[in-house]
Amino acid sequence: MKKKRKTLAVSAAGILFALCIFALQSKADALNGIKQVTTDKDLIIPIAEITTDASFYPVDIEGTRLEVIAVKAPDGSIRTAFNTCQVCYGSGRGYYKQQGNFLICQNCGNRFRMNQVETRSGGCNPIPIFADNKKIVGKNIVISKEFLKKSKNIFANWNRS
Repeated sequence: MKKKRKTLAVSAAGILFALCIFALQSKADALNGIKQVTTDKDLIIPIAEITTDASFYPVDIEGTRLEVIAVKAPDGSIRTAFNTCQVCYGSGRGYYKQQGNFLICQNCGNRFRMNQVETRSGGCNPIPIFADNKKIVGKNIVISKEFLKKSKNIFANWNRS
């Protein structure tokens, strides 16, 4: 009987510890502009929450983790791109972090201003999500699950840490 109580106490402590770690990670993600994970459905980004600071929207499509960047450019337009570098994505470290008004590739170190997001295709910059791959529905930007599914191969080695 005592052994059973001890096992239950250890199990409860383990669960509590895991919940604390999850809560701390969630808080750290929120501070870094990382939103809650969308799983196997369209990504819906509320336009009202997009600012000049990059927001990162994680998406899980059939077990592959993708991430979308949304940011308001200096001209007021909303820009979106995949959070992976067009050249460095295969390394697994070709993702961006914001530093001031720049996105910096964590693999090659190239820097891109917020107003460059979604303006160029090719080269070492964030992979753009152009207007024909998203739509405005009410007060949201919607990126379809089908488009995300077609794009998941660029995240096969992705390892955002």
